[in-house]
Amino acid sequence: MTPGSERYHASLGSPARRQVLAVLQEASGPLDAAAVAARLGLHVTTARFHLDQLVAAGLAVREVAAERRRGRPRILFAIAGPARDEHSREQLIRVLADALAHRDDASALARRAGAQWADELGAIGAVDPVPVLLGTLERIGFDPDPDPELDPATGGPSIRLRACPFRAAARAHPEVVCGVHRGLIDRMLEPTDTRARLRPFVEPDLCLVALESSSPALSR
Repeated sequence: MTPGSERYHASLGSPARRQVLAVLQEASGPLDAAAVAARLGLHVTTARFHLDQLVAAGLAVREVAAERRRGRPRILFAIAGPARDEHSREQLIRVLADALAHRDDASALARRAGAQWADELGAIGAVDPVPVLLGTLERIGFDPDPDPELDPATGGPSIRLRACPFRAAARAHPEVVCGVHRGLIDRMLEPTDTRARLRPFVEPDLCLVALESSSPALSR
């Protein structure tokens, strides 16, 4: 299951499921549903449901406990390769953001880094940049969702970002992580007459990109 897939984002769209995944990531070894339930204060059936959903999304794997006892063998759960890689990346981003946040020019450096990231991804030369912007945000892992409602401040539509691949680091250091995202979006829109405002965490798991000019691709 790839980070851009619908099931992947659906699995991570549940705060409780992200907590279950975090427990698996922080554990020193595989856990059964009862252990996960105990750590989160959940009913074991609820914990097992979330674990099954993570397995279906490719974020966790099942294995049978290698122990000799009567009855059914215990089913253990552990994070899968992609989830393990993502956890390591999240840790790295958090460490880098923490180091950069102590600098007086952290915001400016973050925006420049975002602009460089956009250059590496490829500049937008289309008349209507929004479809390419949506595709890039999807590829990175933001799960963008066009909102046809006009933003009261900009007079244009918005793009809802329902997932953030760097959410933990962004909450800890928004001036750095969100600054990188601002620089990325600004650079991608630079060759056009469209401008955008990034509004981080308008809800606990939702950010908005408000466009300053209307786009047929979003208005339809």
